[in-house]
Amino acid sequence: MASENWLLLLLWGTLVGLDLIAVPQVMIARPLVAGLVAGFIAGDPMAGAAVGMVLELFALEVLPFGAARYPDYGLGAVAGAIVAAGAPTVVAVGIAVGVGLGVAVLGDVGIQTVRRFNTADLSRHRAQIDAGERRAIVGLHLRCLSREAIRAVGLTSLGLGCAAVVHSVSFMDLRSAVALHAAVIGVGVGAFASNAVRLARFRRQQLAWLGVGVMAGFAWVMFT
Repeated sequence: MASENWLLLLLWGTLVGLDLIAVPQVMIARPLVAGLVAGFIAGDPMAGAAVGMVLELFALEVLPFGAARYPDYGLGAVAGAIVAAGAPTVVAVGIAVGVGLGVAVLGDVGIQTVRRFNTADLSRHRAQIDAGERRAIVGLHLRCLSREAIRAVGLTSLGLGCAAVVHSVSFMDLRSAVALHAAVIGVGVGAFASNAVRLARFRRQQLAWLGVGVMAGFAWVMFT
């Protein structure tokens, strides 16, 4: 991979990481978007889209409201797309999604760590902020954004490192890779279906629409 692509992937990963919580919150942190663009930068948009779609199934199980903790599936999709780029989809997606899930969980750990640092920073400058000092308020915001950016760069770099290892070492035969591919898709569909039923709460109208969506998706897969 060309060095400029690495830099673009680091930039894209930073934007995805910031979009999840901080700025600009325009939904580029959704796994499907994050994975597709990362795959495009890495030279394989179809692989990025495939990884993003599978991780989107996991992300749809999450209800990110209030103080809920949840994995950073956006950065997971970026890492997974980098791993999958250039390899046959049926072979790479399982491994790539596995890497993506690992990065996503580490992303959650990173979010909690950043929040603790931000809370401590706020406590140290509480008097100036309560007094309305502009420099203290702006400085706090910039430091918080910098911590989020560092978290995103670190996780994207981890994805690049995982990709380098996976691309240089063949540690899984075709049959195992295909089995893993089927397993991660099955688990993702299960997670999505569980959340869909939970949201419907067994109400007749919501379940009816859920059935329509399932049949429409099945028809699309079968006839396109």
